Amino acid sequence: MSALVNLYSNDNKEIQKFLHKYYNNTNMSTSDDLKWEKNFENPIEIADFIGIFIDNNDKFNVNMWISLDRGLFVNVTDHNSDKIIRYLFERYPY
Repeated sequence: MSALVNLYSNDNKEIQKFLHKYYNNTNMSTSDDLKWEKNFENPIEIADFIGIFIDNNDKFNVNMWISLDRGLFVNVTDHNSDKIIRYLFERYPY
């Protein structure tokens, strides 16, 4: 089972700035400046990604949506990020 992460922004280059910081200053190019999508083969990997996103969401105008089940997306916010991370470790305990 894989997990899908989508990032959206209304500001050009904002997603690229966020990814640049997240991926330790490597050059992360995006084909679309307002949307980014990545499939994580191990859903537990997105727990770190969510943590970094929430820790930096005041610095970037970026929204995150995740999908653990086909066709169902959940918006990641300050209010639900801890519950989502806990759910990931309960659902995928390996």
